[in-house]
Amino acid sequence: MGAPTIAVVAGTRPEGIKLAPVVHALRRRRGLETLFVSTGQHREMLRQALAAFDLRPDLDLDVMRAGQGLTDVTVATLGRLQPILRELRPAWVVVQGDTTTAMAAALAAFYERIPVAHVEAGLRTNERYSPFPEELNRRIVDQLSNALFAPTGHARAALLREGFPPERILVTGNTVVDAIHHLRASGATRRRWSGGLDLAAIPGRVLLVTSHRRESFGAGLAAICRALVRIAERHDDVTIVYPVHLNPNVDGPVRAALGGHPRIALLPPVGYVDLASLLERAYLVLTDSGGIQEEAPSYGKPVLVLREVTERPEGVEAGVAAVVGTREDRIVAEASRLLSDRAAYDRMATGENPYGDGRASERIADALLEPRAAFEAGAAAP
Repeated sequence: MGAPTIAVVAGTRPEGIKLAPVVHALRRRRGLETLFVSTGQHREMLRQALAAFDLRPDLDLDVMRAGQGLTDVTVATLGRLQPILRELRPAWVVVQGDTTTAMAAALAAFYERIPVAHVEAGLRTNERYSPFPEELNRRIVDQLSNALFAPTGHARAALLREGFPPERILVTGNTVVDAIHHLRASGATRRRWSGGLDLAAIPGRVLLVTSHRRESFGAGLAAICRALVRIAERHDDVTIVYPVHLNPNVDGPVRAALGGHPRIALLPPVGYVDLASLLERAYLVLTDSGGIQEEAPSYGKPVLVLREVTERPEGVEAGVAAVVGTREDRIVAEASRLLSDRAAYDRMATGENPYGDGRASERIADALLEPRAAFEAGAAAP
């Protein structure tokens, strides 16, 4: 009998960033085959992220199509992953987070009675459509999983409240911290240029912005843009840098509202190393991204969350993040407070990072190689 195989499945940039350290940790173990599968849900953005970790997929399901919807990605992933799982019969299928790729891959594995391990289990907003479809995706993945790798004690508590057996939950820390440690140790984030922008030539302070969530499309995004203009006009030493998502619901309105402003730089989507370099250079971060809420504290940068609720309350509780929503006046007020009040800024910038110590991937690899009885029992259950 050959070495056991663990299949790791990713499809988007955040998954690639958070699973790359897991793939490397698994490949350092002897007597194990690790198969890295890309669904290609966001092909180019995933490829850029993986390049930062010298990693390429072993298989690409190539599901991405122009104008694809959630149903398209789900159906294509199920159809193309099933024959691979049926042939290889891996010991585990590992997925991460709350994407359509993660949900469909976990379902495909469940249909084949192959155990599922969920990296970043237990995140909750308890708002069905916020974020959409991520809140339901991650709940579904947790239900399908045999091993639940919770990034924090807060996530573990959420799983316990929902009745998941404690024996199947392991608190590991968040693998994004592992990824950041890798990049910073390599010196990759100390770039002068990012997305075609000369970071060293920007005077004063940089306010980094990302906003692309579906629930903000329309009025919410318009309010964010108005707030950014007001912040730039109120603080003449601030340059706003905004890598703009290619989704036409984001790109068109953002460029119409902010294009041409002398101190607002609109960039195309940037690779992960470029984004990390922007985080290094930034003074303050405004974002609706889940991943950046975790990444910014590792760089000592305060985060204002452009959402009404967050599934990452640890940052708020630790004082390194604040939820400001999409109301124009509140965004302006909170950003201006941090730009004007150095003591308030320092309290957020020096808060303890609640997301881990950079060894989450090692804990996950160890658990998959020597699973607890509860994991194995769950895997064998019909």
